[in-house]
Amino acid sequence: MADSITFTVNGQPVPQPRHKVSSRGGFARAYIAARHPIHAYRQAIALIAKGAGWQPQEGPIALDIECIFGRPPSHLTKTGLAKGAPAIPPKCDFDNLAKGIADAITDSGGVWRDDDQVVDGRCRKRYADRGEQARTIVTVRRL
Repeated sequence: MADSITFTVNGQPVPQPRHKVSSRGGFARAYIAARHPIHAYRQAIALIAKGAGWQPQEGPIALDIECIFGRPPSHLTKTGLAKGAPAIPPKCDFDNLAKGIADAITDSGGVWRDDDQVVDGRCRKRYADRGEQARTIVTVRRL
């Protein structure tokens, strides 16, 4: 069995949002809106992780994540990057990106028992280069 797996999820990365809270009948309920794109993103990650061909691990795990965001057309000119285009992707915390991905992998049941097994982790975010697709690249390594 391989010591690591790498898989790619095509499309714009989606950070895990904060839960909203409502109350009904005096009871508070935390939820994420059903239409939020995090649900489809996590489902895509879980499906790919489950099909990665790994047996669920019990020991320590290293998790490496690279989130590549598509640049809006307004950031580009015919000759390159527009003046004043931001160097870093949209306002989203790297830990919220990692949380959604790690939780989706846990939900898959195909890689680890729980994301508390991740003892070494890295999450990077960047804009895609011209002609490059938005995507998330995940590498899971047994330690």
